[in-house]
Amino acid sequence: MSPSSRTAEVPHLQWGNNQHGAQSHVVEGRRSVGPDAATGDPDARHLIRMGEGECELRMPWRADEMGQYSGFLHAGLIAALLDTACGFAANTMARGGVLSSHVAINCLAPAVGEEFHASGRVVKAGRKQIFTAGELFALHDGRSKLVATASAILVPTG
Repeated sequence: MSPSSRTAEVPHLQWGNNQHGAQSHVVEGRRSVGPDAATGDPDARHLIRMGEGECELRMPWRADEMGQYSGFLHAGLIAALLDTACGFAANTMARGGVLSSHVAINCLAPAVGEEFHASGRVVKAGRKQIFTAGELFALHDGRSKLVATASAILVPTG
């Protein structure tokens, strides 16, 4: 499913500052995640929306910082975006946070675009493991192209 087909806002997502003064979001008052969780850079990726079992992130392209030797989005950033989107989605289903125990990435096409959208969704949430799936789309010249997929297993830490 393309990122543009899922645009509903989530009423229980609240923005605020965490104890360190950094902007974060809280879902149902239980968890907070800083805006720079995927890349360490608060300007690098942005939360589009988050709901129960779902998350969508966007990241604008910055060639001088994100490109690999051929000029495409680096696979390490692809993995970080998809792991983060899947982790945020799983985090909405767990008390006390989650930790990735397995992440598999499939790069389907060169990641070329002005912006990238990563989505994560929970496939099955159990007590000890949460199974998720993710997709990364590249937006280029007004078109959206699927460039990578992921499956991740996350473990509740609370």
